[in-house]
Amino acid sequence: MNQFRTLGKVSAYLIGRLYEENKPVFTISDAQIILSKDYNQTTDLLSEMVKRKVISRLKHGKFLIVPQEVGNVERYFGNWFIAASEVVNSTDYYIGFYSAMNHWGMLTQPLIKVFVASPKRQVVPKPLKDSLIFIYMKQKFIWGIKEEWATQTRKVRISDLEKTILDGLLYPHYCGGITEIAKGIWITRDKIDYNKLGGYVDKYGKNVAAKRLGYILEILEINAHPLLFNLRQYVKDRYDLLDPTMPNAIKNKNTWRLIDNIGKNQILNIIKY
Repeated sequence: MNQFRTLGKVSAYLIGRLYEENKPVFTISDAQIILSKDYNQTTDLLSEMVKRKVISRLKHGKFLIVPQEVGNVERYFGNWFIAASEVVNSTDYYIGFYSAMNHWGMLTQPLIKVFVASPKRQVVPKPLKDSLIFIYMKQKFIWGIKEEWATQTRKVRISDLEKTILDGLLYPHYCGGITEIAKGIWITRDKIDYNKLGGYVDKYGKNVAAKRLGYILEILEINAHPLLFNLRQYVKDRYDLLDPTMPNAIKNKNTWRLIDNIGKNQILNIIKY
């Protein structure tokens, strides 16, 4: 059944004009300008279009056109990276962590959530609460970002491969744990710029991330000798957990002053599958 016709000429005209202007995501103001209607008239129409499942509400005042060919429209939000970039409250955001790992080919299983880092705290809009996670990141750590094509016409900000690795090592609970990061490093080992990665370690200045990286590279026997040598400077007196998402236990001794609560063999077994 044609959704445009069930709503009449006004809704069909609005959808047509939005497509002409390449605005699959649009605001109340966009609709007002196209329709030359006042605020209340416009919001009443948009509310009716949401009920008829012609559009989805991303957040208050922002909507997404639901293509007619979509079968189940109950939770249609289009390209998730675009949806996330439209609802985040800072232009300094970036798609990161598990989502960036997926983008850079570091995962071997499908991803069902989008992780977004932002220097501003924000509550996830209700329609997206099961699929979007906002992570507060201090402004001084907003770097190492690339603009990547999410669709044929839209780019989004994504942490580059090296920043993604360091973010994951520092916040493994947003990346499936250290074993998932180790597996991602192994998968992309020939794509990593180890000089850039070393520079990022120095810029981050976080001992625990440097130690975790060094230990993983050592276990995986990845030939990055200058980087491994430089990472040794971050080994201080303090001991840190290798994986804070796992129970505290000692599985292997090491020279990185890490409490290895995973085990070398466990990491090596995981990268084989």
